[in-house]
Amino acid sequence: MSRTDPSPTPHATPADHGTPGPVSQRTAGRLTLGPRSLAALLLISAVGVVAFGWPLLAAPESGLAHASDAPLLFALLLPLLLAVVLAQLSEGGMDAKTVAMLGVLAAVGAALRPLGTGVAGFEPVFFLLVLAGRAYGPAFGFVLGALTLFSSALLTAGVGPWLPFQMLGAAWVGAGAGLLPPRLRGRSELAVLAAYAAVAGLAYGLLLNLSFWPFAVGTTSTISFVAGDPLLDNLGRFLAFTLVTSLGFDVPRAIVTATLVALTGRPILRALRRAGRRAAFDTPIHFTAAGER
Repeated sequence: MSRTDPSPTPHATPADHGTPGPVSQRTAGRLTLGPRSLAALLLISAVGVVAFGWPLLAAPESGLAHASDAPLLFALLLPLLLAVVLAQLSEGGMDAKTVAMLGVLAAVGAALRPLGTGVAGFEPVFFLLVLAGRAYGPAFGFVLGALTLFSSALLTAGVGPWLPFQMLGAAWVGAGAGLLPPRLRGRSELAVLAAYAAVAGLAYGLLLNLSFWPFAVGTTSTISFVAGDPLLDNLGRFLAFTLVTSLGFDVPRAIVTATLVALTGRPILRALRRAGRRAAFDTPIHFTAAGER
């Protein structure tokens, strides 16, 4: 005597497996960026732009030019905005599998960061952010960058007013990799990723310099920030400050990141994309009655 189980069972249609053509294969494993997630990312990025650049536009009489407690304010604000971004992403695209992958990669990145400790610009964590952002898209890269820097700061006692700026810089590095042209593959993809990694390594150093430069060297040096001066004049002093103080760290960071991407990009991207396909981040599950196909 046979028994038929009428309960619905999960069944993936051929379209779910990417059979329609190469377009679905190119995007397999990448997370979609919905309207609310995009709005949340734009919001936190706008706050980040203000956090980094407000001194350049502050008038002397506004009082903001000497508000050395402003980084502390953003240190409280940005993690809260990051929580909003995570909530929006989980509502629009992330699920348990994605969160698990995010946790694994963040743990790997947090373990990689102390290996370099920033000595001579050797910071191997950024190549992982570039490759993961490329494999899984800008939303994943953004959250991974911020979460990796936050967790590594907890591990190394590196929590301070600089942390939200580091989180934002790393988040933009990961997101930028996800925004590169999706159709690239093979050697051209690795060449573009390596070039992006070099530029991102330099840009990260510039951003971090901008976060503390107005308060770093007083007001009497030729490379000091001068509140109320024309924007171009202050930018010239900022570039001089960067050349004098941090270029020896930024250039090695760019070279190390680009080299690691070029040497390890192919196998790591293959592994990340395979994991994304198996986890089916972008594949909806349809439930049909038993026996239906």
